Amino acid sequence: MIFPFPASAAFAALACATVLTGHAGAEPQVVTYEDFGAVGDGVTDDLPAIRRAHEHANKHGLPVRSDPEAVHHLGRRAITADIATDTDWSTTRFIIDDSEGVEDNKRPLFRVRSLLEPIPLEIDRLGRGQRQLDARPPMDCLVLVENRNRRIFIRRGGNQNDGTPQREVFILRRDGTIDGGIDWEYDAITRVEARPIDPDLLILRGGRFTHIANRMVHECEKGRSNYWARNIRVERSNTTVEGLTHRVTGETDVGQPHVGFLMASQAAGVTFRDCEVDARKTYYKTGTGGTTVPMGTYGYQANMVVNFHMKNCRTGNGIHDRTRWGVAATNFMKNILIEDSELSRMDVHQGVSGDYVIRNSTLGHAGLNAIGRGRLVVEDSTIHSNRLISFRRDYGSTWEGEVIIRDSRWIPPNAGRVPMFLMHNDGAHDFGYPCHMPRVIDIDGLFVDDSGTPRPLAFFGDALGPPDGERPFPYRPGEILEIGNIETASGRDIEFGGSDELADAIEVVDHRADG
Repeated sequence: MIFPFPASAAFAALACATVLTGHAGAEPQVVTYEDFGAVGDGVTDDLPAIRRAHEHANKHGLPVRSDPEAVHHLGRRAITADIATDTDWSTTRFIIDDSEGVEDNKRPLFRVRSLLEPIPLEIDRLGRGQRQLDARPPMDCLVLVENRNRRIFIRRGGNQNDGTPQREVFILRRDGTIDGGIDWEYDAITRVEARPIDPDLLILRGGRFTHIANRMVHECEKGRSNYWARNIRVERSNTTVEGLTHRVTGETDVGQPHVGFLMASQAAGVTFRDCEVDARKTYYKTGTGGTTVPMGTYGYQANMVVNFHMKNCRTGNGIHDRTRWGVAATNFMKNILIEDSELSRMDVHQGVSGDYVIRNSTLGHAGLNAIGRGRLVVEDSTIHSNRLISFRRDYGSTWEGEVIIRDSRWIPPNAGRVPMFLMHNDGAHDFGYPCHMPRVIDIDGLFVDDSGTPRPLAFFGDALGPPDGERPFPYRPGEILEIGNIETASGRDIEFGGSDELADAIEVVDHRADG
């Protein structure tokens, strides 16, 4: 299993702890916010007191527990409370009011971090697929490498840009082995960061957040969006956020987008469990391509995480409201598992490698989006979007590997002849990497509710572009479409779709004919 998270004895103690003094002068076993001056009346800015409480807890290795009846206003000042010990927010309420502006909209309110110091590490080169280094760190660590001389994910379309420096994260074990593999060739490495992985699990539990939305007019500079944070940012490996709720209120006709309220960044082994986070209203801007484009705005986000798990997570205000942007997005990931969850969107912007698994989950109007390499698995799940899977055209529609569909349902809401798999790359744009259709698509157990579509559905659309067009950056077609058990509500067959060129490239293995 790719998501092994150790148990936490510390949190077991936290769940039933009381504030004890032991003998005279002894430190309390649990830190409370009230001990450091928090009022909890929903009006007083309690964030300075909350920060002091966590500073004390971090220094002495103590868990934190809030008053379940308190209401903490988090103010508008540029203050971040660092969390480095188990914390139980239980049913405590927190108010975040962004309606009148703040000192620093990009600063997190809470940051879950490790107290371990970075490990010095030098790496000159790396090869794709490499699994071993000569380095022997004193403990397992998460390593970030970057080559700023090469750019990848050179975006096309309304939000076009000149890409991102080549980078990725991986786990380096004490014996020098690499977990997560290496995705790119690095003939030079201009940046290396090695963060130790804490051996003990940190759990952040509970908390009921009400977020009064910002009402700032979007001022676009060269197509860029002014993203807000004012969030919880997890930067510590081996961390679980559990039972948190986040409600968004007070949205108006104007506003600026958010990076995500619950956010994981540059870490390994991060789990969001039993969380419910609202999707936000979609606002628009003029993009770098000169056209009007929506601004993505998120509730959950993860960037540069190895082994990311969402278990029993929800979109709090529903999965079918098209006035709201899809709730979850990621970048530069390795191994994603979405399980027992109900989300309006699950999106991979700038790549995932390894396993990308949607299991026993429901995805809403914005659906499942993918870019990357490895195994993309949808099993025991339901998808309500226009496509079963969208391979993002703005990043080349590339998936280098396999797609596996098992025992799932696809319910496209729109009438018309739509492809099951959305992908298109005419070979005219350099995305910074070779682009591939999935080598193998294997479907065994799929029910398609096509009752709203007057025409037969198709597996593919115009994936390769015009056959006579120039292709300086050719899109490699797939090799095998393997069809097992597929049923449609209408009883109609699903057509192959696409061009003759694509049909010539892909072998269709139809096991239904064998039966």
